[in-house]
Amino acid sequence: MVEPKVQLLTSINDVFAEQKRYSIELRESDYEARLAVLERFENVFKSSYEEIYAAAFADFSKPASEVDMTEILPIVSELALVKKNLRRWMRAERVFPTPILLGTSSEIVTEPRGVCLIVSPWNYPFNLTFCPMILALAAGNTVILKPSEMTPFMSAVIVNIVNSVFKKKEVAIFEGDETIAGYLTNLPFDHIFFTGSPSVGKKVMASAAKNLASVTLELGGKSPVIVDDTVNLKSAAKKIVFGKFCNNGQTCIAPDYLYVKNSIYDNLVSLLCESIMQQYGPLDKLHENPDYCQIVNDAHFKRLEHLLDDALKQGAEVLVGGRGCSQKRFMQPTLLTNLTSGCDIMNEEIFGPILPIIRYDSIESVLQELSERPKPLALYIFSSDRDFQNKVVHRTSAGDTCINQIAIHFLHEKLPFGGVNHSGLGKTGGKWGFDSFSHKRSVLRDKFTPFALLMPPYKQSVRSAIRGFIRHFF
Repeated sequence: MVEPKVQLLTSINDVFAEQKRYSIELRESDYEARLAVLERFENVFKSSYEEIYAAAFADFSKPASEVDMTEILPIVSELALVKKNLRRWMRAERVFPTPILLGTSSEIVTEPRGVCLIVSPWNYPFNLTFCPMILALAAGNTVILKPSEMTPFMSAVIVNIVNSVFKKKEVAIFEGDETIAGYLTNLPFDHIFFTGSPSVGKKVMASAAKNLASVTLELGGKSPVIVDDTVNLKSAAKKIVFGKFCNNGQTCIAPDYLYVKNSIYDNLVSLLCESIMQQYGPLDKLHENPDYCQIVNDAHFKRLEHLLDDALKQGAEVLVGGRGCSQKRFMQPTLLTNLTSGCDIMNEEIFGPILPIIRYDSIESVLQELSERPKPLALYIFSSDRDFQNKVVHRTSAGDTCINQIAIHFLHEKLPFGGVNHSGLGKTGGKWGFDSFSHKRSVLRDKFTPFALLMPPYKQSVRSAIRGFIRHFF
């Protein structure tokens, strides 16, 4: 009897080979054929909302409104954008000749990369599986999906949708643990799109390098927030609380720690506590609140408990929250102060509902600290002072930045989204995601260029012509 794992690996190999063959056919696909495939997906996806809500509640106790905003909205928005723009995105771009190549015509042709792998995370499984899949299909590729095993109910719905819409040569999906993900990333894909932690992203990039596959890495890191004394504090507090505690803090672009100008520290802390109560109600009854979701599993809950305990042992103080229920995997929105640089919570991505708050007097000290840290996926600035905003933007580096807002840049279909260095590689979203799954191919046609007159043998007349050309045009 063949072991199930051996059967699975054989199936992966067979599907990969089938997609490789089919990807060659897809090089000639037009925008109408690609949109027809996406329309099939859209119809099934939109008929699956109830299953999506139920699965998100089973895995996370996630409220339906949050599912609508963070899972469904990005997908239907991406589909609408692709349908509106795909024909234009696919069109070849004509390029005028340079002086030395007069007599030629050139264009840049957008072609599919080929067979693409999408490895998606557990925190927003539908969004971060289907949005890159949509862009990969729009670009004319075949796709293999590997969803997270940590959200089994949501992954099951993803599997059902994929299997009911696509032939395996178009889109196939394989479930399993990190060994399956490791096996997939070592196959000679043409492009790998990975969303997850920086530590795993390094392994994915190393695997891709063996086959010289291109990669898009959507990672994470510690995204800071800077608040100065010119901002509307009540508005800032409300936005910070929502951006941090949505999905119980399990968001790659959630605020990870907060720098607050010393002169407004007490006022902002008071408003943050007030906003937590307004948005989520009494903390002792949080487990009964349908608007606040769970930590994904026991292991992550224990990790968060360790981060909190370690910080408290090193002198940190809880301003609000700090309690959890391991049985139900609920952790209260928690604000911490008096953090030391050596505690784990200031050196690891938190990915949960704990927000360290740091006082500052001089923005110069903050900028110096940020320059010494790995570049984050997002950096947030709350200030009404344009000079202050510009100073922080110009003196720091981050994947993306919001000013006087948290995280909503992810929903802006005309902005590229992605990290830099430690927080990621490449951009996605809309046209940028389409380009990530595409190859820009230069095509030059010779019509009547006199370039042949400049070829060997290099007689005096040829040498003079070359030098004259350089003097005349350059």
